[in-house]
Amino acid sequence: MRKWVLPEYIDDILPPEAEAIERLRRTLLDHFKAHGFRLVQPPLVEHLDSLLTGTGHDLDIQTFKVVDPLSGRLLGLRADITPQVARIDAHLLNEPGVTRLCYAGSVLRTVTTGIAQTREILQIGAELYGDPLIGADQEVLGLLLSSLAAAGVKGLHVDLGHMGVYRALANGARIAGDGNDSELFTALRNKDVPAVAELTAKLPGVWRDAFAALPTLYGPAQDVLAAARTRLPDTPAIASALAALATLAASAEPQVEALHIDLADLRGYHYQTGASFSVFTAGEPNAIGRGERYDGIGKAFGRARPATGFTLDLRQLAALVAK
Repeated sequence: MRKWVLPEYIDDILPPEAEAIERLRRTLLDHFKAHGFRLVQPPLVEHLDSLLTGTGHDLDIQTFKVVDPLSGRLLGLRADITPQVARIDAHLLNEPGVTRLCYAGSVLRTVTTGIAQTREILQIGAELYGDPLIGADQEVLGLLLSSLAAAGVKGLHVDLGHMGVYRALANGARIAGDGNDSELFTALRNKDVPAVAELTAKLPGVWRDAFAALPTLYGPAQDVLAAARTRLPDTPAIASALAALATLAASAEPQVEALHIDLADLRGYHYQTGASFSVFTAGEPNAIGRGERYDGIGKAFGRARPATGFTLDLRQLAALVAK
C-alpha cells in the first residue's frame, strides 16, 4: 500500500482540531463585524508583481512562485494577506474616509518562522485604512485585545514599539538608506549591543549614545518613556513617537496583565511607519497577535493611505485555547 507523505511542515488538520478552528474563525469574524469591519476574501494566488508590490518586497523569500500556463507570467502563492487587502482598499473599493476590512484564509510560506512547525498559516486579521491619527491605532489594538478575550485567551501581556524612534535617529545621524543603516537595524532588532557600538562608533556622540540606549529601553511603559525622554535627542519626531506610545499604553493597560515598551522591537523596516504591538500570554513563547501601522501601503496601487492592522494565527490560537 502506498504511503502518502505530505511536504515537510505541511499537515492535514483532523477533527476535532478542524472543528475547534472553525468555531474560533466564526467567533472572531462575528466579533470583527460587530465592530464595523467588513469581510473580504482575496485569492490564494496572484500575479507575483502584485503580491510583492510595496510591503510585499519583504515577503519575496517567503513566497512560492509558479508559472501560469495560461499567460506565461509568474504567479505567487500568498505568504501574507495584508498586501492583498491593501490592494482591495486602494484599487477596488477606493472609498472616501475610513475603511475597515477583515479577512481569514490560508497563507503559504517557503520556510517556517520562529518555532512554528507549519508552512501553512491560517491567518485572520483586521485592517483600518484612511485614519492617520493615534485613535486608529488605539481602535485596532483594542480590537485585537477584545478579540483574544472573545476567543477565551486570558493573561495578556502587550509589548509596544514605534518605528518612528529609529527612523528619527537614522535621519538625524544621516545614515538612513546606506549599508550601515541596514546592518544597524538588524543589530538593534537582535539587541546585539557590541555590534551596535561598532556600527555607530564614528557617529557624533549624541547619535551614538542614542543608538546605544535603544536596546536598553525596554520595560514597564512609564519607566521606559521617562528614560527615553532623558536619553534620546529631543526632536519633534521622537517626541511625537513617545507621545503616541504613552497614549496607546494608557488605553491598553486596563485590559492586560502587563504592558511593556521596547524601543528596539523593530520589524518590517521597509513598510512599518509607526506604532507596533505584540501580544503574549503565559505558556506560549511566540506572540499570539501582532500589529503595526504601515502608512502609504496602497501607494503602489495608486492610492497611498494611512493604515494600521493586526494578524492572528487561528491554529495557534485554537491550540492555546484547548490547553
